[in-house]
Amino acid sequence: MFVNVLYFAIMLFSFKDIRNIFRRASFSKYNTLSGSELVPSVSLLVPSFNEELTIIENVRCLMTLNYPTYEVIVINDGSSDSTMDVLIKEYELVPLTNPEVRGSIPTKNVRCVYHNEKYPHLLVIDKDNGGKADSLNAGINMSRYPLISSIDADSLLEKDALIRMARMYMENPEETVAIGGDVRIANGCVIENGAVKDVSLPKRIWPMFQSIEYLKAFLGGRIGWSRINGLIIVSGAFGLFRKDYVIAVGGYRGGYPGEDMNIIIKLHRYMLENKLKYRIAFCPEAVCWTQAPDSYSILSNQRKRWGRGNLKNMIENRDMVFNPRFKTMGMLTMPYNVIFEALNPYFRITGLLALIGYVLLDMTNWHILLVFGLVNLASGYLLSVGALILEELAFRRYTKLSDLVKMLFFSALKFVGYHQLGVLWRVQGHIQYLQNNNSWGTMTRQSWKDKNKAA
Repeated sequence: MFVNVLYFAIMLFSFKDIRNIFRRASFSKYNTLSGSELVPSVSLLVPSFNEELTIIENVRCLMTLNYPTYEVIVINDGSSDSTMDVLIKEYELVPLTNPEVRGSIPTKNVRCVYHNEKYPHLLVIDKDNGGKADSLNAGINMSRYPLISSIDADSLLEKDALIRMARMYMENPEETVAIGGDVRIANGCVIENGAVKDVSLPKRIWPMFQSIEYLKAFLGGRIGWSRINGLIIVSGAFGLFRKDYVIAVGGYRGGYPGEDMNIIIKLHRYMLENKLKYRIAFCPEAVCWTQAPDSYSILSNQRKRWGRGNLKNMIENRDMVFNPRFKTMGMLTMPYNVIFEALNPYFRITGLLALIGYVLLDMTNWHILLVFGLVNLASGYLLSVGALILEELAFRRYTKLSDLVKMLFFSALKFVGYHQLGVLWRVQGHIQYLQNNNSWGTMTRQSWKDKNKAA
């Protein structure tokens, strides 16, 4: 009951902010900014490991954004496939003899830096394998501009995504230290020349469940958390940061998953400990499309990794929990994540075992069980429907009636099996954490051309 009340409260914050979001998305003159010299320059960091099938489309997309001044820095993290080869061939890259290193965050060895004068805003770093966080730190060291944006190599930005995010930053540049973008599932969409040409829902069941999850998490959750400055994560797929503050907190933490959550917690801690005014915002109209795992094994590996990362971050920052010194983060966000994210699987498992025990000992009544179960399902379903209403009110990316019906159906279906698998994967992730398992897991990619055929 308590967690559902909290979920609905966060959802209400999202609805409270939806009018401003709708007006900003519909009537903002962001297009006028795309040629303005007042817009801050941005370095786009693209960490890449074994991304030969998606990297060219990604870079092609990033090189054609509606943004005045920016650079694209691709960081090849010791790929064992042909990621570097396809980049060198596509953009006719040549090694730089004396690349300028502007930062000093420790990273794995940088083998070579590539460039081509025909593409002055593209830089490619080839380095030893050190993980995503290490790659981002290497990109920060080479970056020229005061803002940095992290973008996954299997993701595609909408052409106006970065300028929409920059507009939000320009509203309050002194206090804004990070902004998260909205991440959508691209499985099922038609991709042409590095852009989403036709939006549609996935055909396969696993990406479809993830589409519903992402809508609920980003629209139903992060809008609300952002409103009270309690956002704990900016997705690694797409986020914007002030570089000086990222460097001040030591850059991204390497050696463990969950670097996207960790950098945000470190920024909250730094700003609060130094008594600096700040905000970490969410810009739902800035959209990034990403490939979702479309098989059980790949999806389970991803969720186990997320479970490990969440638990690691909560343990490392346990001093913030219920600590009034850290304001919203200490009194609400961190306790919420410890109790209802990290410990949630154990409440569910022990609750189920207790329920079975009550039934076996004839200590309950089936009418009570039925009512309790229906109320529980209805509340969860209403939260998913609330996210769909937010989508329809402000964004309407999915215009087909069949897509809306499909989302309503899968919002209910996910409580039968998929929801329970999420509990299992998180527990398995915690076990891996106790075993000191830092592996990333196999993440097989498909080219966007193959995705179009599958769609």
